[in-house]
This record gives sequence, structure tokens and C-alpha cells, in this order.
Amino acid sequence: MKTLLSLCMVFLFAVVPGSFAQGSPPPSKAQEVKPVAYPVALGDQTLFYVRDIKDSSGRQFSGEARAKTISDRIKTAADNPEIKAGKITISQFDQPQTLILAGSELLISVVDQDVFEKGQTREQLAAEYSRKIDNGIKKYREDRSLKRRLTAIIYSLISTFVLIALLVLLNKLYRRREAKIEAWLDSKKVHIGIQTFEVVRAERLKTLLTGVLKVIWVFIVLVIFYIYLHLGLSFFPETKPFADHLFDYVLEPLTSIGGAVLAHLPKLLFIAIIAFITYYVLKLMRLFFSGIEKGTLTFKGFYPEWAQPTYKICRLLAVAFAAIVAFPYIPGSDTPAFKGVSIFIGILFSLGSSSAIANMVAGFTLTYRRAFKVGDRVKIADFVGDVVRTRLQVTHLRTIKNEEITVPNSMIVGSHVINYSSLSSEKGLILHTKVTIGYDAPWRQVHAMLLMAAERTHGLLRQPPPFVLQTSLDDFYVSYELNVYTDNPLEMAHLYSELHQNIQDVFNEYGVQIMSPSYRFDPHRPKVVPKEMWYAAPAKPPEPPKKQE
Repeated sequence: MKTLLSLCMVFLFAVVPGSFAQGSPPPSKAQEVKPVAYPVALGDQTLFYVRDIKDSSGRQFSGEARAKTISDRIKTAADNPEIKAGKITISQFDQPQTLILAGSELLISVVDQDVFEKGQTREQLAAEYSRKIDNGIKKYREDRSLKRRLTAIIYSLISTFVLIALLVLLNKLYRRREAKIEAWLDSKKVHIGIQTFEVVRAERLKTLLTGVLKVIWVFIVLVIFYIYLHLGLSFFPETKPFADHLFDYVLEPLTSIGGAVLAHLPKLLFIAIIAFITYYVLKLMRLFFSGIEKGTLTFKGFYPEWAQPTYKICRLLAVAFAAIVAFPYIPGSDTPAFKGVSIFIGILFSLGSSSAIANMVAGFTLTYRRAFKVGDRVKIADFVGDVVRTRLQVTHLRTIKNEEITVPNSMIVGSHVINYSSLSSEKGLILHTKVTIGYDAPWRQVHAMLLMAAERTHGLLRQPPPFVLQTSLDDFYVSYELNVYTDNPLEMAHLYSELHQNIQDVFNEYGVQIMSPSYRFDPHRPKVVPKEMWYAAPAKPPEPPKKQE
């Protein structure tokens, strides 16, 4: 119970010393400063204290060194079974010192300077030291006897079994309480709200309550482990000093942390206020730009697709401003170590993120240029595909072969971009294909056949109408270019395929030979396919349309 109460008062101990330190009066200058005394110890026992002395020639003897030497001598005597208890003797010489012996071995030489209390003689002090040494050796040997060690082992095993039983019991209790909380919340559908506005959902309330239960469980487990360690260490004489100072090992860092927090409390409060204001400013900014993105707020010249990138820029600036304001109030920000780490991180960031920053800047540039948007069919360098996702670093394209291409934004800014979709809904996208026909075919007939092939192609616009251009008059043939309109650039591949099929059919029907891409002489037989061969095996003719009843 004492240990549990001590743990519960850790925070109080962490805060109170600072207050006591401020309220305690300064020591009086006239107050006599006592000499520093050093303990002589045997195991976990402190027998007595010694201090610095000087011999008759004025030579100084350190009290710390004397205490260590005397402690080692007493321990050697206690470990020596030939030295029986009660055999500590005192030898008096004419010299100004009294010797304390264990058999024939010197333990300590008592001089007049060792006398602390007024009215006490050196002989009386030596007798007191002798009695304490004798009692200390007896206790030292008793604590290390076989009987005491067996008892300590038995107690350790018992405490271990008790620890395991308590942990199992606590775990079961924890699981039961957690299940009851979940069942209660699920059955009652508990939530915290103001009228129709739900502040805390049942799921979050369940997470909160189970989290509090887990914190309590962890605290109880830590207390049990502390008691177990304290008892286990106190059973054995070699580890008993650690048990006596175990609470100090826990208290010292907590006291230091508590003192540091108390000292920096005004600065931490200032940082908390800045964080609070920044949080709600960002929340208002997000609502504002979300309204622009959804169209509920409109500004002339500001497009909805600019909302999210602009919000990200404003958010970065707001966070950077808050960090600059709060930086001087961060504990330790003025220390050389903090400045060195900050400079090191800055150098690493500047050296390792040059390409990343270039891509981010390019991403914002592309957004405000409005070169394309998600869903557009584009050609970037040698890549043709549909824009499926735009990010600060890269742009994702999906080709007609269902391949995903990741293009760095800096590359897009440095190359030309062809957007097939931007004007297709207003004026239509022009698809064009080229054929070469010999000079023996009338150009008017070729124009008519190409326009007929365009008319047979489904998915093309009738207005504006298709048109034909004669792009060149070469040595052996004429180059004709058929231009058609479509408002669905995502079907470019299918439209081109069907258009080419219809061109072949029309030219075969009228017996005009297509000599693309070029030819050098006229063949003996025209290179045309008669209509009766259009569906040669394994091709199958289309089924005739069903008659309507």
C-alpha cells in the first residue's frame, strides 16, 4: 500500500520541489559549514562515517579514499570464516591513534580528528566503531547464510506465482469490462450530440472508453510489476540496495521532467494557443476551398480545379508562419545541439529533395496552366493516354492497352502536351488519315469515296461535315487526307479502325486501287478485292436485319 501511494504521488513530487526551492530561505552566512563525511559500508549497511584528516606533518588524507579502504577491509574480514564474531579488538598505543583490528588485520585507525561530537573521546569513538563493525559482520554473514538464501528463493518463487495469477486475473477482468462496454454501447447506440448535430459518434465513444480502460489496466500492471521487482530484489542481500533505491530511479527522471515542464509551462501554453488558432484557421480555409471546389462559392477567373492546390499552398504558408512564430518558444530551441540538428536536417533536405521540389513546383504550375484535367486524352512526349490522377510529384496516365504510365511533372513542364479532349466537346476533334491513289483515278471520285467511307463510320459527327485535302502531288501518286470530326476522343482507336475498314470497302466496291504508302509501277492486275470475296473463310457475313412485324 505504501508503494502504491508513493507511485500515485509521483506527479506531486515532480512539481513540489520547484516550489520548495523557491520558498526556502537562503543559508545564513554565519552558519557553520560542517565537514563532509563519507560513509563506511558493508553490503547494504552504512556502519559509520569518516572525513578528511591530516597527519602531524600536515599531509592530507582524503575521507572518500579512507572510507573505501576501510569498507574493503571490513568486507574482507566479513568474508573470512576464520575471523569469528566478537573478535574485533582495540589496540591502544602511545601514538595519537587507536587501532581497530580483526584478528591481526588492521581495519581502521581512529584519530582525534575523527571525533564528531563534543565531549566524546577517541577511545569512546573507537569502541563505538568496534561495536558497529562487529554487529555489521554478524548481520552480513546472517543475511548470506544458506538458510536465508533458501528462504529468499522460496519467497521469490511465491511472488512470481502470485504475479502470474494477478496478471491472468487482471487480463480476464479487462476483457470482461471491454466486452461489457462494447455490448452496452452497441445496444444503446449511445452518442453525444447537440440537437441533430452529432458531436461524438458511438464508435468514437467506444474507442474513448476502451482506451481509458486500457490506460487504467496498464497503470495497475506497472504498479504490480514495481511491487514485484521491489520485493524480489529485497529478498537477496546482493540486490537489496537496488530495491531500496528503485523508487528513486523512477522518481528522479519524473522529477526532472516535471521540473522542466513547470519551468517551460508559459512557453508551452503559448505554443498550445498558436496550435489551437492554426488548427481552426486551417479548418476555415478547408471549408472555404471545398465550397469553391463544389461550386457553392464562385469567383470570376478562379476555376474549381484550382481549389485544392491553392488550399495546399495556403495551408503550407499558414503552418510555416505558425512554426516561425512558435519556434523561439520551443524548449531547447536556443541550444547549440538543437541548432546543429536543425542545420543538419536542412542540409539533408536541400541536397536530397531537389528533384522532389522541382516536381512539386511543376505540379502547381501545371494546375494553374490548365494544360489538362483528369479524364482528358493527352499526348505527353511519346506517351498517349487518359489522365487518371494528378499529384504534386507525378501525373498518372492510362493507355488504351490498360497500361499505367507515371510521368514526373517536371518532365511535363519541359515538353509539349497535346490535349485531344479540351476542344472536342465544343468544336470537335479532327481525326485524319492518309491514302495515296494513282493519277489514273479521278480526284473527284476519290473525294466522293473517302466521304462515303466517313459517312458509313459510326461515332463521327455529321456537323461539321468531313472534308478531304490533297496534301501533295508526288511522282507516281496523289496523297489524299480524309478529315473527320468526333466529340469522343476516348474512342480514337476504334474510330480509326472502323474508318480504315470502310475506306477499304468503298475503294474495293468501285475498283479503285489503294497504293499506300507508295508504288513505283502499275501492277498487271489491280490490287482490289471483289465484293464476293469480302467474307472469305474464316470471316462470317453479318446477319441480315430482322423484319419488323
